Amino acid sequence: MNTKILCMSAIALSLATGAAMASSAKGTSALDDPQKMAPFFTDAGMKTMKSGDEFKKAWLAMNEEDRTSIKKDCGDEAIAKQHDNFCKMTKELGGAN
Repeated sequence: MNTKILCMSAIALSLATGAAMASSAKGTSALDDPQKMAPFFTDAGMKTMKSGDEFKKAWLAMNEEDRTSIKKDCGDEAIAKQHDNFCKMTKELGGAN
């Protein structure tokens, strides 16, 4: 009987872990990470982007890995459409270092 409970627990844990991993894979765009995106906006709701110079300053303050990730995300048509103005600004910067 204990073996049955142990097996059922293992199966339940496996299913729960798989569902959690699947849901976390959906929002993996760097553009969906509020911590990374906040420096580019003037408001907490991230509705108003900073001006060109301030935007560039925030862009250059990021590490190269994050900039590369954002450029990759902006290269995805569906993601770029959701973050149209932001992606336009990053493309204007051309990934300036």
